Formats: sequence, C-alpha cells, structure tokens
Amino acid sequence: MRTIGVEEEFLLVAEDGSPRAVAAAVLQHASSQGDGDDAGEPGGNLEKEFAQEQVETSTHPCTDLGSLLEEVRAGRWRADSSAQHAGARIAALATSPRDVEPTVVVNRRAQDIAAEFAQTARDQLTCGCHVHVEVADDEEGVRVVDHLRRWNPVLLALSANSPFWRGDDSGYQSFRSQVWGRWPTAGATAPFGDAATYRETVRSLVESGTILDTGMVYFDARLSARYPTVEVRVADVCLDPEDAVLLGALVRGLADTALDGATDSGPQPRAEEVRVAGWRAARSGLTGDLVSPATGRPVRAAQAVDELVRHVTPALERTGDLPWVREHLDALLRRGNGAQQQRRWRHEGADDAELVRRAVRSTLG
Repeated sequence: MRTIGVEEEFLLVAEDGSPRAVAAAVLQHASSQGDGDDAGEPGGNLEKEFAQEQVETSTHPCTDLGSLLEEVRAGRWRADSSAQHAGARIAALATSPRDVEPTVVVNRRAQDIAAEFAQTARDQLTCGCHVHVEVADDEEGVRVVDHLRRWNPVLLALSANSPFWRGDDSGYQSFRSQVWGRWPTAGATAPFGDAATYRETVRSLVESGTILDTGMVYFDARLSARYPTVEVRVADVCLDPEDAVLLGALVRGLADTALDGATDSGPQPRAEEVRVAGWRAARSGLTGDLVSPATGRPVRAAQAVDELVRHVTPALERTGDLPWVREHLDALLRRGNGAQQQRRWRHEGADDAELVRRAVRSTLG
C-alpha cells in the first residue's frame, strides 16, 4: 500500500493568545529529548520554520490511517510539551487571531529570503499542512501532480482554518492561502505532462534569479526534493488531528486513482480556472459555493466534496479506507472546518485569548 506522511506547522502562543518567538528554546528542549531537527530522517522530529513564532512536526511514512493518526497526535503532544518548557503552547491555527510582527529565524537562508522578498516575507506567519504520498519515480509523481490540480481547491476548503488576520476577520475561511499566494511560485500550475518538463520548469524558475533555490518552488503540489513522494501543500494546518489524517487519505486516494489510469471528468482545466477555484475555496470554504471539479460551474460545497469522494471511492475501497473516510468526513461536515469553529467561538463571545485556548485544546485532540 502506498505510504503517506503529514507535516504540520503550528503557532507558538502565550497565555494571552499572542504568538511567542521562542522556537529556538522549544527546539533546544526537543533536541535534549531526542526529538530535535534532523532533516535527514523521514519524519518524527520537531523542526524549525520560517518564523520564530512557529514550529513544524512530521510523521513517519504510514500505510494505516490509525497509525497515521497516532503519529499526528503524538507529534502534537511532543511539540506542546517542549513548547511548555519555553513558556508557550502550540496552536493549530493557520494564521494568528492577534496582530503580530513575526520574527525570522536566525538562519542565513531565511534572512536572505526576508531581505529579498520584503513585505511578502514579513507577513509569512502562516501555518500549513503538507501531505506526502509515495511514488515510484518522478514520472509517477508528475502524473499525480497533474491529476491533483482540479481537486486541490476542495482539499483547501476542507482544511480552511485561517479566518482572522492582524486582529480582524478577513472575510475568508482560508486567508493563509491568500497571504501564501504572494510568493512568486505559489499556487496552481499548468499540467506538466512528464518529468522532463517538470524539471525544466523548476530549472527555469531558479535560473530566473527570482527565487533562491528549488526549496522556494511553492506549487500547490510538487515533487519532494527530500523523499520519493509528491508533496501536497495546498491545505491550512487542521485544527483537529483527525482532519489532517482525512487529508492524507484523500490525497492517497487521488494518487492511486491517477496511477490506476483513471481520467478526470473532461480535459485538464487551465491554470487560470484552477486559480479561480482555489480563490473560491479560500473565500467561502464549506459555507458557500465551490467550483465543481467536474464541470467548472458553481455548486454547493457539499456537492463538490461528494464529487471528490465519488472520484476516489474505488481507490479507497481497495485500501480499506472508505468507511474511515466517510465517517470522519461526515464528522467534519457536521462540526465544520477550523474556520467555522473559530468563528463559532467568536460568536459565542470568545476573545482572542479564549479563542486561542480553545484552539490549543482542539490541537491536542
């Protein structure tokens, strides 16, 4: 069975709900516990991110959804334990409800990015969820990347968890995606067709001198430079750990469907159409219309989600994931994604501090 893994980025927050620039202390404690930054290992460690107000966890590659959920939960608990030793907690919020000026980590590459990209870099206190799905080689990987294009906006809508920005309601369910989209390589791509075209595109982007290196190729889905995987980067970090695993199951279903030779409904959409669908998903999430992946026309969010599930049902049946996916997807649609939960808490009277405290509890499951 194809393995999947999940990387999650978290805010480090104080008791009053404000982000705290204590990543170095958190990572130092994690390292003393044998859980520090080790980029050579495929998952399991706590790692730095771009800002000192955040950290990243990652799972080992898993085939079983139950094992993946255990790893997601364990990573969150270990990260929170180290955060507490630095006087903070972790919160699975894709943006901060409170206004903050992020602090770039003390790292040459990060400092170079901050200098070159100015306000775009200064605004990047955002937290995503990245799903890695195993592929045999780059040719398989490109088939998966191309197949994912029309479905990525639905994954974004399911994960949307960033309604607040700089102390205000942004009006979006995923404002993280809007902030992230300012990077020159971020977002939807045209179909690549084969690995040679993908590699040539990446080479051209680097040789343009606009980005520093291949690590700044921020496509919604890309070939991983570290592992034999496709890395799907479109999602917000999920408030609930089960939702992160649900994303993993759906991404694996899409990968299996692509490599089984299935065709999408109709010709590949243009990049402009995928970008519009992504914007729609960021704006209304699960509470309004989405762009149908099958027809390109507006449909209720539940119908777009249903199109995705029906598309991957044969693959989910073969892996045995279908009952789990249906159960947890029903739970997500009943309770709402992270953005819906945050707004519900605000409607109930939660101030920033209380909203973040509730997020911390949800983060730890």
